[in-house]
Amino acid sequence: MQDLKARTKRFTLNCLELCTKIPKSREFDSIVRQLIRSSSSVGANYRAANRAKSDRDFINKLKIVEEEADESMFWLEILLEINSNNTETIQKLIDESDELVAITVASIKTARKRL
Repeated sequence: MQDLKARTKRFTLNCLELCTKIPKSREFDSIVRQLIRSSSSVGANYRAANRAKSDRDFINKLKIVEEEADESMFWLEILLEINSNNTETIQKLIDESDELVAITVASIKTARKRL
């Protein structure tokens, strides 16, 4: 759990760092805001899931983590397609968000078995 807690926090920080490198424009600003919101929600909601009061609460919070990681992946894919800079970093973050979604889905399935 601690490893994933650190990993989701690192994902948020890496997305924030990427956002500082994106050119400032009306179009990019909207995408950057969305990415900051969704990526920071991944770490925050995973942290909240670890303090869940019940298995159902844990599952519900993990569902939010799954949705926000998937949304982050969407915004990263958009950035990859419209921005020729930082492509390696963006691709690594896409891969990481995909892994976070997969881990979260597996955790949800495991938690459902406990119900």
